[in-house]
Amino acid sequence: MKKSQHRSLSPYRFPDKKGHFGEFGGRYVAETLMPALKELEAAYQKIKGDASFRKEFQSYAADYVGRPTPLYFASRLSEATGHRVYLKREDLCHTGAHKVNNTLGQILMALRMKKKRVIAETGAGQHGVATATMCARFGLECEVFMGDEDIRRQSLNVFRMKLLGAKVTGVSSGSATLKDAMNEALRDWITRVQDTYYCIGTVAGPHPYPLMVRDFQSVIGKEARKQVQKQTGRLPDYLMACVGGGSNALGLFFPFLQDKRVKIIGVEAGGDGLSSGRHAAAIGGGKPGVLHGQKSYLLQDPDGQIIPTHSISAGLDYPGVGPELSFLHQAGRIDFVSVTDKEAMAGFDWLTRLEGIIPALESAHALGFLKKSAKKLKKNSIIVINLSGRGDKDMGTVADYHGVSL
Repeated sequence: MKKSQHRSLSPYRFPDKKGHFGEFGGRYVAETLMPALKELEAAYQKIKGDASFRKEFQSYAADYVGRPTPLYFASRLSEATGHRVYLKREDLCHTGAHKVNNTLGQILMALRMKKKRVIAETGAGQHGVATATMCARFGLECEVFMGDEDIRRQSLNVFRMKLLGAKVTGVSSGSATLKDAMNEALRDWITRVQDTYYCIGTVAGPHPYPLMVRDFQSVIGKEARKQVQKQTGRLPDYLMACVGGGSNALGLFFPFLQDKRVKIIGVEAGGDGLSSGRHAAAIGGGKPGVLHGQKSYLLQDPDGQIIPTHSISAGLDYPGVGPELSFLHQAGRIDFVSVTDKEAMAGFDWLTRLEGIIPALESAHALGFLKKSAKKLKKNSIIVINLSGRGDKDMGTVADYHGVSL
């Protein structure tokens, strides 16, 4: 990174008052949604300085979610790679993934804003489950929009959401995946802004969502920073995380952005390979555009139309990435790479057999990158990987991949 770019990140004060991270972010929405977004922004600014909110959030994070999550030294993985590999165990959170950090914060906000109904979009179902869980805990009506293709791939999480009392609404338009579920959730919100809170699951969407979700998820990196220093006596050489919209990645990365010696690697879903056109690597294969109320890197055709995506992982099967990650890519602070479905599955099998930990297919992308790149990294490095979720939800997909009938 150039010195001028380093200065742009120190001190780090993004987004600006209008929700921009450099040229990215902002609010590209219909006028009918502007009052709701401004109401949300005002509520968030108020709770940020509210000691009682922080105390309540921290109490539920500890006693209900299970924070802090461990930073686990993966000894057999370390032996196999020649590095010291640590896993931030977000898979041990209640509901099985990092998503609950954000839904806890947003549902507590919904209660303060006196909203009776909560809606959400979901891809792999982890955000849907986390939202449904928090709505059940606090007695709120919940509806989750989910693409029909993802409903097919993630039937277990659909059943979990219904058990928790949520209504799961299938979306058949477009590719019937996460993009289309988010489209439908935004349409619903426009019609019921008075009584409905829209709980977005990633660091995307119109301002203030990218800011809010980043802040709620940054608990991951804050804990990891303290834990790795306690266990090793210093900061890591590398941080690695999978990137779809980017909430687990930015949650880990954000507290380390100004530590220039820490190399940060975001791993996108390469699908069948970037040259195949069947992938979900928005930064590796996309360009700036506008979708879902934000300007960011998107997969689009020459006319600016969003193109179909593909990933073995439903949670990464999205044609864009959060605006802050787009900015950090342009600034040179984060290196973005991609791994294919095959490489991700190799990472999945690798961790399962070496450490007895079955990761989500999203997290397996970061492990797949480590597996293929370990020899190219600085020798004897300390590496922290965000294990963003557990793999229970993916057993059907994994079984199909291996040709096994369940």
